[in-house]
Amino acid sequence: MKRYLVTGLLIWIPLAITLWVLHLLVTTMDGSLDLLPPWLQPEALLGTRIPGLGVILTILVVLLTGVLASNIFGQRIVQLWESLLRRIPVVNTIYHGVKQVSDTLFKPGGQAFRKALLIEWPREGTWTIAFLTGTPGGDVATHLKGDYVSVYVPTTPNPTGGYFVMLPREDVIELDMTVDEALKYIISMGVAPPHGRRRAVRSAAPSALERPHVPAGDVERHAGGS
Repeated sequence: MKRYLVTGLLIWIPLAITLWVLHLLVTTMDGSLDLLPPWLQPEALLGTRIPGLGVILTILVVLLTGVLASNIFGQRIVQLWESLLRRIPVVNTIYHGVKQVSDTLFKPGGQAFRKALLIEWPREGTWTIAFLTGTPGGDVATHLKGDYVSVYVPTTPNPTGGYFVMLPREDVIELDMTVDEALKYIISMGVAPPHGRRRAVRSAAPSALERPHVPAGDVERHAGGS
């Protein structure tokens, strides 16, 4: 009975969590209907509240915003809107900080989380998975002697929190797995390793940042020495 109970839980728990997340998203989006004037509320027009109508409204608003912002007239409106927000002290800091992060993460052709890496963290001899985000820039780069890369170290099981560190390029090993596979590995706390045959490990950031390729044997000798 214990084995059957565990088997049943393994089937129902992922399904229940999936349905709960979907219900949360739909309920949150349906709340956008409350922003409409009273005479445009579904209760006033249809006599009842239709679940999921807020999802359709949210998707339409986002889609129309994207269409509008893709032409010259729309871009001009966005520039005027952002110019107005720059004049509001607190809003300026919050809005432009969030916008910079969102542009980096979601903009087509963005370079965020471009490679999965293996690094020693938080101390020598302890290894974890991290993500390559680029190279140090600005005044930070002038204080770093040598070749450094910027790395994001996520926490588990919630990868949205973590640490931003800058490490020497030779201390970083590039993993032959996709970013999605690495995220699943982190979220599962190592319980669900990436499937497929074991492939050779390459040097960390050179290929990601258009550096000369380092033979796998050299990387393995370096990893063993560290």
